[in-house]
This record gives sequence, C-alpha cells and structure tokens, in this order.
Amino acid sequence: MNFKERLNQLEKAYTKLITRQNEKQELGNGIYYRYKYPVLTAQHAPIFWRYDLNPETNPYLMERFGINAAFNAGAIKLGGKYLLVVRVEGLDRKSFFAVAESPNGTDNFKFWDHPVTMPETEDPDINVYDMRVVQHEDGWIYGLFCTERKDPDAKPGDESSAYAQCGIARTHDLVTWERLPDLKTNSPQQRNVVLHPAFYHGKYALYTRPQDSFIEAGTRGGIGFGLTDSMENAVVDEEVIIDEKRYHTVYEVKNGQGPAPLKTQKGWLHLAHGVRNTAAGLRYVLYLFLTDLQDITKVTHKPAGYFIAPEGKERVGDVSNVTFANGWILDDDGTVFIYYASSDTRMHVATSTLDQLLDYVVNTPEDGFRSAASVQQLNALIDRNLAYSAIPGKNFILKTSKVS
Repeated sequence: MNFKERLNQLEKAYTKLITRQNEKQELGNGIYYRYKYPVLTAQHAPIFWRYDLNPETNPYLMERFGINAAFNAGAIKLGGKYLLVVRVEGLDRKSFFAVAESPNGTDNFKFWDHPVTMPETEDPDINVYDMRVVQHEDGWIYGLFCTERKDPDAKPGDESSAYAQCGIARTHDLVTWERLPDLKTNSPQQRNVVLHPAFYHGKYALYTRPQDSFIEAGTRGGIGFGLTDSMENAVVDEEVIIDEKRYHTVYEVKNGQGPAPLKTQKGWLHLAHGVRNTAAGLRYVLYLFLTDLQDITKVTHKPAGYFIAPEGKERVGDVSNVTFANGWILDDDGTVFIYYASSDTRMHVATSTLDQLLDYVVNTPEDGFRSAASVQQLNALIDRNLAYSAIPGKNFILKTSKVS
C-alpha cells in the first residue's frame, strides 16, 4: 500500500469514528442511562498528532507520536459546546491535557487542533493528569490537577516512587492558561483536589484527598475539606475529613471527590470515587452523596454502595476494573451528563436528570455496615411491595412461593 492509499484509509476510519452517532442503552436502572460507545478513545486523537504526513520524511506513514489512552476528563459547557479537558497519555507514559468538543454532549467529540500548553512552575512537572475544571463565581475557570514528580526521598535505584501535589491553573477560554503556585497543605501528598464553585464564608473552599504516600491513603484517608484566602497563593492550614473511608464498603481503601459538586434545592450533590481491595487488585467505583446548602461540610444523604461500576468491556484496560469521573455537566433543562473513564483507557458518558439523581440520593437507603442491616432493609422493601401489590388494582407484582 502506498503512502496516499494508506493516508486515505486512515482518514476514512477517523472520520467514521468521530462522526458515529451514539446510542442510549434503553431500560437501565432508572437512575441513569449508559451509552453504547465510548465518547473518546486513543483513536480519536487527530491523524496529524500521530503521524508525520510528509511522504519524504515518513514514506511508510508510520506513527511518530503514539497515543495510548484518553481518559479522566474534566468537563464544562462554554458557548453552547460540551467541552472535555482530557487526560491524554502517550506511549511514553507522559500525560498531557487536550480539549475535545461536542455539539450535543454524547457523540461527535473532536479534539482541538493543539493540546493544552500548560506552563510549568520552577519545579517542573514530570507528569500532569486528572484535571477538574471549575467555573468559579470570581469569574475565572480554574483547572486543578495532579502534578507528579519523583519522590525526593526515594532510595537510590528506586525509579517508581512518586510525589504528588495539586497543580493549579486558570483561564477564561481553555486555550491560554495562567499557572499558579501549587497548593500547600500539611499533608505529605495530595491528589484529587477540587475547588468548590462558590465562595464559602468569603474564602475559596477546596475538597482535598490527603495521603500518607503516593499510593496509600494511610491514616489520612477520606475526602477532606479546607479553606484558603486566595487561589493565587493557595494555602490550606487545616483539613477536616467530611467523608471518611470505612471498613468493608466500596470506599474502604480510599475515596476522593470527583468533579465539583452541583448546587440543588436539597443541597450540594457530590460525585466521588471509592476504592476497595480484591483478590484481583484495586476496584474503583463511583458513588454519590449530598451535603447541606449552608454547612457544606455536613453530609446529609449518602446511598449505600456504588452508583456506577465498570461493566463488560469497561472492565478491561491499562488498569482494569476501574471507573473514574472528574467531570459532569448540568444543562439548563436539568439533564446531567456524567463523563466517566473506564480502566484508565477511554471516556464514556451516562445521562440522567437532576430530579432523578436527587431522588436516588435522598430515598436510597444508607449503608448499615452489617449484613444483618442489609437484610433488614431488603425485607422492609419486600414487605412494602407485597402489601402494595395486594391492594385491588395494584397487582403488578408476581409473588414467589414462601419457603417454609
């Protein structure tokens, strides 16, 4: 195959991929709808990112800049467009940010021509990833992300120990970014830091995830909360845990805030990730909870178990058995677009409404933290349903035989 033929086939395959209409999966669980196709993959990266298109310097039309994955995207709606600030990972394991745009939020996502040129601090980042994008009431769009560097205390020969902190940048258009100093806290390491979209008692409020080490949450596990006077030199002197990890739950190993919470009439709606350990390794799932409108550190409702977990092909990837979300969009009509990544490889979307999500969070039983409590909750639901089905005209349910 000559250069021109190969390029023609690559262009056809790329166009088919990025213009493919997504399909809502029907029925679902009544809480949200998944969509059939991922909204972004490594193959969504433009051809002119991956290939040198000059036949004189690349006669075999080989990939010169390979893309491994597109995942863990922040999300925002600007100018009527649904925008994802995506973590794009090259074959060299380095991640960078790039903006993908869609006209409807569920398909036809296309990367902007150039990735984000993120300024560096005096201590250059080795790797940056997992940006939360927040339109703050001060007028700026902030991007908070993990900046990773080699652990300065690593033993000689240890080339895997990392030191993670929260990088901060701001913008008005997602094109030009102003880098601010990294967040300062008293915790050894920080990941999954999220800015609250409104001032709280006149200060900037931050959801943190303090950790003892790069991997282990240790004694500092849970979603933390702290205040800073300024984002231009952000310092949190005190962190309090507002949602702690707990034994034998989906968030027993560690948990962290996903995107910034959504303001509702019943409270601030939070999307978070929880991690538990299994014989096959760590399993990441998503869960929801609600905090008070006035006291945003007070959790008022928290359904038991997970909200979204990896299913089918979502379970397979670079880091298998993972769902992770750091972006969602609330539309004016109440539709919520939930953007989640699977197995550190690709991006998906699920849609719901604010009313459905609030119904789920407020009316779904909380975790009783014991098997007996779970059975009590299930029996109570069964008894209510059987009693309701016995009402004349309400016999919609098929009773099973009672086991003696």
